[in-house]
Amino acid sequence: MKEQGRIFFTALMFYTRIPCPSWVDHSPEYINKATRYFPLIGWIVGAFSFAGFAVGHFLFGPEIGVVLSLMVGVLTTGGFHEDGLADVYDGFGGGWTKEKILEIMKDSRVGAYGVIALILLFLFKFLALSHVVVAMVEDTVESWTLIGLLFLSYHALARLTAINLVFTMPYAREDANSKAKPIAQAHSATEVAGAYLFGLLPLAGLVCFQPWAALVVLPLAVLYFRARRYFTKWLQGYTGDCLGAIEQLAELVVLLTFAALWKFI
Repeated sequence: MKEQGRIFFTALMFYTRIPCPSWVDHSPEYINKATRYFPLIGWIVGAFSFAGFAVGHFLFGPEIGVVLSLMVGVLTTGGFHEDGLADVYDGFGGGWTKEKILEIMKDSRVGAYGVIALILLFLFKFLALSHVVVAMVEDTVESWTLIGLLFLSYHALARLTAINLVFTMPYAREDANSKAKPIAQAHSATEVAGAYLFGLLPLAGLVCFQPWAALVVLPLAVLYFRARRYFTKWLQGYTGDCLGAIEQLAELVVLLTFAALWKFI
């Protein structure tokens, strides 16, 4: 149990800005094992985001609640994944070889492609999430339970989609200076099983209320296979920025899918 606690706190420290005990460090061994808890971190970020939405909705209304939920999510992770998305769009937008793409992605500055990508990402997230929660929100326990499960699900599923790249692809960079390098090691069945358990459990709860919610795995599978094919073609693997980009795109895919299903089913 102590070992699992250290692995969990390593994941919490690596993937969020939440303070952790002083005895937790950036041990490559534990960061590698921490992949099993990556979707569980999505539960925590989703719970904080849901709390932000609930407070904003109570004080101002659902739209401001959605904005507050997005802001809380960024503050909880430190914009970790959003930064990866911007770097990927800058890299693939401005580079035409593997070496050039990786060089641009490693640059700490954000270019035009990255800025445009982030603006469109948050615009679509706001509209999709607003569409879903406005349709769901009522002064009933079931309604708020559904919204809570929605927040947990879209954060957990997005992280599960991203971590699947780690399980099935090699690391693209040859140097060991990247933060993502420690997670690019061999993974046991424990890491894979843990990731899928924590990634799918909130969705299972949502399916108990709305069976059609299970359909969200189809567009996520498409995103995963397309991303894997694309990154393999250009980089022959993935980087930490690639994981952040897919995590953010997966969040958007989940929200857009739920918005469409809520409208037509």
